Amino acid sequence: MQEKILVLDFGGQYNQLIARRVRDQHVYAELKPYNKITVEEIAAEGYKGIIFTGGPNSVYDPASPHYDKALLEAGIPILGICYGHQLLAWMAEGKIGSAGNFSEYGKVTVKHSGGVLFEGVPEESTFWMSHTDSVMELPEGFTGVASTGMCKVAAMEDPARKLFGVQFHPEVQHSEYGKQVLHNFLFKVCGCSGDWHMDDFCKRSVQQIREKVGDGKVLLALSGGVDSSVCAALLAEAIGPQLTCVFVDHGMMRKNEPEEVRKAFENWDINFVGIDASTRFLKALEGVTEPEAKRKTIGEEFIRVFEEEGKKIGSVDYLAQGTIYADVIESGAGDAATIKSHHNVGGLPDYVDFKEIIEPLRSLFKDEVRQLGRELGLPEYLVSRQPFPGPGLGIRCIGDVTREKLDILRDADAIFREEVDKAGVKDANQYFAVLTDTRSVGVMGDMRTYGYTVALRSVTTDDFMSADWTRLPYEVLEAAGTRIPNEVKQVSRVVYDITSKPPATVEWE
Repeated sequence: MQEKILVLDFGGQYNQLIARRVRDQHVYAELKPYNKITVEEIAAEGYKGIIFTGGPNSVYDPASPHYDKALLEAGIPILGICYGHQLLAWMAEGKIGSAGNFSEYGKVTVKHSGGVLFEGVPEESTFWMSHTDSVMELPEGFTGVASTGMCKVAAMEDPARKLFGVQFHPEVQHSEYGKQVLHNFLFKVCGCSGDWHMDDFCKRSVQQIREKVGDGKVLLALSGGVDSSVCAALLAEAIGPQLTCVFVDHGMMRKNEPEEVRKAFENWDINFVGIDASTRFLKALEGVTEPEAKRKTIGEEFIRVFEEEGKKIGSVDYLAQGTIYADVIESGAGDAATIKSHHNVGGLPDYVDFKEIIEPLRSLFKDEVRQLGRELGLPEYLVSRQPFPGPGLGIRCIGDVTREKLDILRDADAIFREEVDKAGVKDANQYFAVLTDTRSVGVMGDMRTYGYTVALRSVTTDDFMSADWTRLPYEVLEAAGTRIPNEVKQVSRVVYDITSKPPATVEWE
């Protein structure tokens, strides 16, 4: 029987990321909502361990997610993270309270005094914090084993019952020794051996798609990005000629991108359809300036185009999308807060004229999608391609979206990406330009100008759930900052965004 860990979901933004970090260590993880599985069911499943996720609530609020205290006596190792750490303390009769003005967000130095979770971790190291509440009094049987300058109980343990809690987020990239903490829990506490690999996911997904689709037809929304390309390869492996891939040019692609996508996929052994729907999309966006409204407008228009194409093909039962988990969690899933509605998730209209939507990558993160693409034999240039949001430049054009503004943004974005590529920057995982809705005074040739401000954005990340701003060389910024105002006449100022995620998101809208 395959080893597995239960990630009990209490509505945190990083819930699936925890499951993914467990899978990184070749241990299979299942994510289940706290209110959809009982203690008895957990015991019957034979889980090697349980991880409580974070969440946006306060554990002392009666309306917040709680769980049956009997789980603590089930003999299954438990690791609580952030809200899960506080919940574990609350279930064991400890006291939780608000830290008031001493909340911690972002990178924080954690000092530990030992314990199995911190084996192989320096006495002081950096972890990612995001909390307002804290454990004020430890439960009986627990010992505090780590602290910060503002948090007395940054980690606690009850080794006898194999119960552990950490206030920080070991699952995010910027927790310096987060992988080691999770490794210690999985292998030293839970006794896992590591018997799960990506080829298992690939084989299982192909089989599930075949069983679901049968002899039906599938229409895939193909953008040409990493996610939809991998989705296309997976579906092609599963159902072959029953798949039709539809690429829609909504008028908000990057410079020369529609031509590049068509060239990349027209020679694939798939049914490929390319559509220019730019006029239709831009008309639908007239007067729409609010970010959520933009995403929902774009999402609905995509669905209507796909419905029309499905009728042309005839008897298409399923719409397939390259949705990945970062899209799902930001759009709001379970008890998680909605950060922004992705056009293919929260931006979908209430009614969709397909039997069902198929999203085989929905539980994967970006680097897992890339791994799957390699497993399926996709060329590296497609697997490593920089992400591009489905709504395209529409959410990088602040305020109203017009052809004129999109053309300005396309040119500025192309210049910036050219300079980053030319410099060979290795740690820039996504980089682009944003056309802000701010104009400012400039001077060119002794004449006053009054043009747009372009913001440049580059982030370093491997999962896009958390990200740090890229320390681009000054020479790159200087080249882009010089070329853009000189070559894009409607721009008079260029700025660089140095905000991490959180508190920002990767995109501006």
